[in-house]
Amino acid sequence: MEHTITVVLLILIVILYMLPSLLAYGRQHPRRQELLILNILLGWTLIGWIAAFLWALLARPEPQPG
Repeated sequence: MEHTITVVLLILIVILYMLPSLLAYGRQHPRRQELLILNILLGWTLIGWIAAFLWALLARPEPQPG
């Protein structure tokens, strides 16, 4: 049971760490690849993570065709 809790916690930490990138891809952010790189390289710093998070939320998503 102890290993299961550890694995679940690690998965939750990774999801939280990658949240800005997940939001960017979900919202069809026009520069989602650059945001992903920022998130991976500087997300470990609190400032880098907040910058990526705000960038993912504040940019306008790509218009959907049709």
